[in-house]
Amino acid sequence: MTHETSAPAPGAAQTPTCQLLARQAADYREWWWLAPPRDPWLESGQGVAISADLAVRAAWQAAGRPAHSPFEPLPFASQPAGDEEAPKGAVLFWPKSHALGEWWLLWLCATLPEGTPLQLVGENQGGIKRVLKVLAALGLGCRKLDSARRCSLFETRLGPVGIDPDAAWTAFEVELDAERLLLASHPGVFGHGKLDDGTRLLLETLPGALPPGEGRALGDVLDMGCGDGILAAWLARRGAAVTAVDVNAFAVEATRRTLAANGLAGEALSGETLESDVYSALAGCTFDAIVSNPPFHQERAIDYGPAARLIEEAPAHLKPGGQLLLVANAFLPYPDLLERAFGGFEILADDRRFRVYRAISPGRDSRSR
Repeated sequence: MTHETSAPAPGAAQTPTCQLLARQAADYREWWWLAPPRDPWLESGQGVAISADLAVRAAWQAAGRPAHSPFEPLPFASQPAGDEEAPKGAVLFWPKSHALGEWWLLWLCATLPEGTPLQLVGENQGGIKRVLKVLAALGLGCRKLDSARRCSLFETRLGPVGIDPDAAWTAFEVELDAERLLLASHPGVFGHGKLDDGTRLLLETLPGALPPGEGRALGDVLDMGCGDGILAAWLARRGAAVTAVDVNAFAVEATRRTLAANGLAGEALSGETLESDVYSALAGCTFDAIVSNPPFHQERAIDYGPAARLIEEAPAHLKPGGQLLLVANAFLPYPDLLERAFGGFEILADDRRFRVYRAISPGRDSRSR
């Protein structure tokens, strides 16, 4: 006799945090959901999503639901105008980065009226119980509402904390040979506050892989998954017309700040810095090169999806003879993807931890290097 596992009902909560919330008696209509996961219970329900993740916002909007970035004008601020009303409450999904969770708290206290109910939910192994100390340090009381599915739910009310959310932005300097770059950094951005070893290996490899030629710049280059903007800044300093994209609004803002800090914004960049879920904002765009240190984690889970799309769709976004240059942990299964997408590839660098791969689009190089 076999036992079949029934699929979740449409609209049923699927993630542990949402399953915990779904059993609450609270009326979440007209609430804000901050940094929410992908979950059909949320996307088919009520309220407004506030997320730095473009893919999450796109899913909500595709379902006809309102979703906003924390960096765009919101339907309500602490100084409401016209008939806009404040949300009746907010739920913050505590992120993997505790510093990012603290930023969200500061942002909420600066954005919503004093006394607004706030619930905080997260997985126990993700450190949700630390919010007790975080809230106490901010002078905000807290009580535990519920726990289940190895998750916990806490409740507080927003109040003035006297700390500007912009205080979370920091800067650090990176030295590459004799060159220095000042990088803007924010919690939740890849490599926050330090240069990732894989990115360093890619930067050491790029001069040989992207020689400018006599009197010519590097051409149109796409920095996919721009993070804190170090690749975009390095490329722009060498005359490339850089388009820098990331699915994370914090990363896009960090890259903009990095380019400005190094005198590379505006006309000097000759490109764009924008949010894009892989190539979603780049329809019809082609480049002489695509460079990337693609992510393979979504919070604590391994997710090869974005990197697979980066590789599989790269030929359609490269000019004839254009190059895809990416760095990845040596154990990741990218060789098969590169072989299928390009028909071949080469390894330009390998330090046993990371590899730099190059794959070339078929056809004559449009810049005749």
